[in-house]
Amino acid sequence: MNFSERITQDLKTAMKQGDRQRLETLRTLRAAILEFEKEKAGNVVSDEDALRILTAAAKKRREAIEQYRNAGREDLAAAEEGELAVISEYLPTQLTEEEVETAVRQAIKAADATDMSDMGRVMGPLMKQLKGRADGALVQSIVRRLLGGS
Repeated sequence: MNFSERITQDLKTAMKQGDRQRLETLRTLRAAILEFEKEKAGNVVSDEDALRILTAAAKKRREAIEQYRNAGREDLAAAEEGELAVISEYLPTQLTEEEVETAVRQAIKAADATDMSDMGRVMGPLMKQLKGRADGALVQSIVRRLLGGS
């Protein structure tokens, strides 16, 4: 079963169970899939495309949670967290901060990086390696810290 079929099946299940938040989140994901398919002239969503769609959706939710919390809107932040939880079910298992730091140290060693001017040489291969399994902002902050860029 491909990603699009899985979302459609889960959407039907959520509808039958009356799980409103899950239903709305899956509808949003389904709309993103349809938009992608329309954009690409009817192409089926590959696993890589699905990962890109899911990662973008998760990132939007994380940013919204932060903004709502800064504005003191815990009710809206909680709703976004619920949506993020549903989206996270479809994402690959996320690495812990320690696991990311280990991967960063290995990438720095492999690139023979010594300071911030080498950041690009470290980040490119590292993000390909960690694609979908680690937040880019977290990876970037660890690379900066280990390369001495605060």
